[in-house]
Amino acid sequence: MRHRKEPPGDKNIIGTRVIAIRKAKRMKQKDFLARLQTFGLDISPTSLSRLEGQYRLVQDYEVVAIAKALEVSVGDLLGQD
Repeated sequence: MRHRKEPPGDKNIIGTRVIAIRKAKRMKQKDFLARLQTFGLDISPTSLSRLEGQYRLVQDYEVVAIAKALEVSVGDLLGQD
């Protein structure tokens, strides 16, 4: 696994939480992508990487699908819980 060479971006606030939750659940990116598809969100590996690195904007419907795929609340992703 490669580590990021650059600091996180500023395009979203959920990227670092997505990484932390996904890794805590021992879920690889490819497994997470497959899980996202079951919730109706089809994004590329590059797009997920950019989302996690906070270099990509996240749509509201994507936040909902990501929360469902990670089995957490939207509030958890937004740092409200």
